[in-house]
Amino acid sequence: MDFEVSDRMKTITEMINEFVDKELIPLEHDFLTEDFKQLEPVLEEKRRMVKQMELWAPNQDKEYGGMGLSLVEHGLVSEALGRSPLGHYVFNCQAPDAGNMEILHEFGTKEQKEKYLRPLVEGKIRSCFSMTEVEMPGSNPVMMDTTAIKDGDDYVINGQKWYTTAADGAQFTICMAVTNPDAPRYQQASMIIVPTDNPGFNLVRNIPVMGHAGSGYFSHGEVLFQSCRVPQSNLLGPEGQGFAIAQERLGPGRIHHCMRWIGVCNRAFELMCRRVNQRMITPDGKTLATKQIIQAMVADSAAEIQAAKLMTLHAAWRIDNLGQKAARVDISLIKFYVANVLQNVIDRALQVHGGLGMTDDTILAFFFRHERAARIYDGADEVHRMNVAKRILKEYELKN
Repeated sequence: MDFEVSDRMKTITEMINEFVDKELIPLEHDFLTEDFKQLEPVLEEKRRMVKQMELWAPNQDKEYGGMGLSLVEHGLVSEALGRSPLGHYVFNCQAPDAGNMEILHEFGTKEQKEKYLRPLVEGKIRSCFSMTEVEMPGSNPVMMDTTAIKDGDDYVINGQKWYTTAADGAQFTICMAVTNPDAPRYQQASMIIVPTDNPGFNLVRNIPVMGHAGSGYFSHGEVLFQSCRVPQSNLLGPEGQGFAIAQERLGPGRIHHCMRWIGVCNRAFELMCRRVNQRMITPDGKTLATKQIIQAMVADSAAEIQAAKLMTLHAAWRIDNLGQKAARVDISLIKFYVANVLQNVIDRALQVHGGLGMTDDTILAFFFRHERAARIYDGADEVHRMNVAKRILKEYELKN
């Protein structure tokens, strides 16, 4: 892998970092203290600025108004945007929309692309993704209770979903439901596009996460499908291929997440280093930075962030050059490793801030609340560790 960053990408990331510093970080106090919907008009203005800078939708094809970056290139962008929780939203590469764009581009019909993908990339609408279920293990997406039964030219969907991120205000969801119950396990479910104004689609509530329910894009919805009828033309990709499509979505998605987490780590690290250099702890002016235990925290964080970044960019490079199948181990490795680095760095940064770190006077408490889920969604740490170990050990099996 060539570690040289092109001059073009250096310019792009410098522009993004400057925009994040000047335009987004100053908004974080309002973001933390106000309803997200109150902030949307301001964020819409920032989104218009991003479009004018030609930095819009970095991971989407130019045909639809994106930048057309490779996965490695988008990883570098994602790292820069991750420094603020507003970054990805303002640049229109936020989850779950980014993943929905990718699978619509890959598997959508011409009509689906015009109706859903184009306005999504243009930022005119938002979407959500309904896969996780209350009573089923989220790390095993072949286990699913939600059904979509054919009736004439329609599907009738029934089931309960939760952690449908950003359902509040979304115009459509991509719902994963069992359409072929008698097929082999990995060919039972399909993905179906469901407009959220469709009768039978019910947003029950925004689920409180660590005490915060959120609103608008920054929320996780519980959704109930009750005899929700949609035309069979809303099927995304072939019937029974929902699991395969989900895997296509999750591979690049994990690169997006991990590079965003590294951006979060960078921000927390910056705050930690400034804090320990400024915080006096003795009458003679000594600061936290003079203590060896603090120095060890700084050194450990720097090493972990560097390792996490290089691992993630290497995984992205393998996907770009060798395909997702060849990068399966790399994808699982970064998912659990980077998630744990994220927890470590945020926790250390919060610790050195003391009581201040527990408040919303800095962004650290928000990161602590909302990024703990990194070790759970898209497959719990334990599942990825197990899968990695199985694949590695298989290579060392004795051959007869």
